[in-house]
Amino acid sequence: MFPSLFVILLSVSWKSSSTLAYPSEGFLHCLSLHFANSTSISKLVYTQRNSSFSSVLKSSAQNFRFTTPSTPTPLFIITPLQPSHIQAAIYCSRIHGLHVRTRSGGHDFEGLSYTTANYIIPFVVIDLVNLRSVQVDVEKATAWVESGATIGELYYGIAQKSRTLAFPAGLFYTVGVGGQFSGGGYGPLFRKYGLAADNVIDARLIDAKGRILDRKSMGDDLFWAIRGGGGGSFGIVLAWKLKLVAVPANVTVFTVRKTLEQNATKLVHRWQSIAHKFPKELLMSIFISSVKSSEADKKMTIQANFSSMFLGSIDELVPLMEERFPEFGLVRDDCLEMSWVEAILSAQGRVQLETLLERHQKTGVSQTFFKAKFDYVKQPIPEMGLEGLWPMFYEEEAKMANIFLVAYGGKMDEIPETEIPFPHRAGTIYSIIYVVDWDEKDNRNSKRFLNWIRRVYDYMTPYVSNSPREAYVNYKDLQIGSNNMFSCKGSYAQAKIWGRKYFKNNFDRLVYVKTKVDPENFFRHEQSIPPLSCF
Repeated sequence: MFPSLFVILLSVSWKSSSTLAYPSEGFLHCLSLHFANSTSISKLVYTQRNSSFSSVLKSSAQNFRFTTPSTPTPLFIITPLQPSHIQAAIYCSRIHGLHVRTRSGGHDFEGLSYTTANYIIPFVVIDLVNLRSVQVDVEKATAWVESGATIGELYYGIAQKSRTLAFPAGLFYTVGVGGQFSGGGYGPLFRKYGLAADNVIDARLIDAKGRILDRKSMGDDLFWAIRGGGGGSFGIVLAWKLKLVAVPANVTVFTVRKTLEQNATKLVHRWQSIAHKFPKELLMSIFISSVKSSEADKKMTIQANFSSMFLGSIDELVPLMEERFPEFGLVRDDCLEMSWVEAILSAQGRVQLETLLERHQKTGVSQTFFKAKFDYVKQPIPEMGLEGLWPMFYEEEAKMANIFLVAYGGKMDEIPETEIPFPHRAGTIYSIIYVVDWDEKDNRNSKRFLNWIRRVYDYMTPYVSNSPREAYVNYKDLQIGSNNMFSCKGSYAQAKIWGRKYFKNNFDRLVYVKTKVDPENFFRHEQSIPPLSCF
């Protein structure tokens, strides 16, 4: 039946309603008819009655806020082994009126890859966990990676073939490539080479009609949209072709910790003015949290961890820092040389290369509940502004809170903001992610933590981007707006509230592309791009 007859049936029959009494029965019956091997359904499709359903659903959920008994769950989880299984799931979901959520690594900050914010919406999850091959071509400096692979699996595949090839994706190795590349994807190499999405040179995608398209057949508009326009709007990307980048055999890293008593405020303030002007080869970021002043003292202070990866040697980095940031006082003993992939592991306290193959990061916390928010900064925050922020981290709700500052500039200043949907380029000096975590025992009072991070976000308003207050689509935040999931009417007006924050003026082109490729709005979620038919 696949692929030609399948596509014809899908294009003419998707509006049909189920003839069976319940959507769940009709959906399973439909899959049995359209799976190439119907006997595989029991191994690849999990129903709510299946004893493994809960464990499979939670298997890659990274935010336990969305795994509680009150969280809406899918009717089915499909774990395809081949593209035809996804085609069948799309076809059967359309004719039976089910929404589709697609999960790569499960790191969606609002859980939108495996749940929904509304109980009434029946949906299925297509989990790409079985589609994660990595094929590296060292001679051509390219790689094909399937969307179900993690960043770690990609890095491992590259490192197995070459010490001097890399890819500018994220730092955290359990993140799925499908989600990260769809939204942009920044990491330790992005000041030198741009985002992950800037280095995607081809892709294979299944659209709402069930067609498998590559860069040539999907056309320039759709290829533009899937590289930074966010996941879950245009189709399901099966695989990505990547342009690998050159790195030295050894890079230099350091992590230096400074407390308020060690002049942290002045150092953070100075960093704001210079980090985005460093050579492209140097990324210097800051992780800020509250800590005890000493083991014997209950008094709290603020600690800023300055971390860096430099594409060069210690002998090059130390004099560079002495010239550009002398007050920081970097010395040779602070620095280590290692391969770029060892640096990725070192930043997370790991050593063994095989660690990159783990799909779940071992943090020592069995269940982490968190809320995150995001900002872009255009001008340095005055010392007074920083000093006003620190006391908020001494509050009870902030025991497991932190902020992470990442310097921009370099290659990011050179790429036009319309090159791909990700627009946060020249003029951005750094980004801030605010995170508050809490334990399972505190989850009954989760509003305390949500209110805390909202107050921090409100406090930062005068110091960050405005008109719009920009955000990053890979760090979804439903507090900045969401779509009406029950009606197309008015969706554009609602969507542009959050859409301008994520995409600035690129939002209108994304709406145009969505209208071309999915005018019926089959692929949708609370922050998906709406078609023009939703005006």
